[in-house]
Order: sequence, then C-alpha cells, then structure tokens
Amino acid sequence: MEINKDLIAASSTPIVLAILAEEDSYGYAILQRVRELSGGRLEWTDGMLYPVLHRLGRLGYVEARWEIADSGRRRKYYRITALGRAQLDEQRTQWQAVDATLRGIWQMTALKPGILNAVPLTQGA
Repeated sequence: MEINKDLIAASSTPIVLAILAEEDSYGYAILQRVRELSGGRLEWTDGMLYPVLHRLGRLGYVEARWEIADSGRRRKYYRITALGRAQLDEQRTQWQAVDATLRGIWQMTALKPGILNAVPLTQGA
C-alpha cells in the first residue's frame, strides 16, 4: 500500500518530534525508526527527512549538534527542545481529534453497507 504524500507530509512533524522525544537521534536512525514504527509502510528518504528537520530547527522545536560516532564518523544528532515538546503535545491533541472523527465516520458508514461505494471518489479527493 502506498500512502498518499499529503498524509506523509502532514504527519511528518509529529512523527519526527515523537521519535526525538524518545531519545536524541541522527538522520539514518530516524529513517529506520519511522520504518520500524510503521511496520514498513512508511519509507521516508533523506530528501524528505532533512527538510523537515531543518524546518523544525528554524521553528525552535529541535536542536542539532555534531558528534563523533564509535566508528569515527561525524554524525549530526538532533534533540527535541522544550518548545518542541509543547508542540508535540499540541500535535498529539490535534491528531487525536482527527483520528476520532475518522473512526466515527468509518464506524457510521460500516453500519450502512455500500455507502462508501455510493459516491465515486476522484484522484484529488
């Protein structure tokens, strides 16, 4: 199943902030954690992740620092800030509202067989 790019973009902030709330991390490890948490359904790329990290940094939600890994390689680690934790709480509340709304709609439509097929959906809908 391919997940719509709009959904991926909309969910990127809370996903990254939640991962960094677990622990400080670097790009590749964040990509791996997204894959793990999604059961392989989300396959983010560097080109998708780093603009999100840079935007979160500009907003003051994350801070970055360079460290030398055990392998001797330099890695840029990211950590969530207090402002980022507050934003994560706000995002959680908003996503819970969206989730509850969708679950309610889907439960209602499940009680009425064929309702989801009654109206044709367009590609952009």
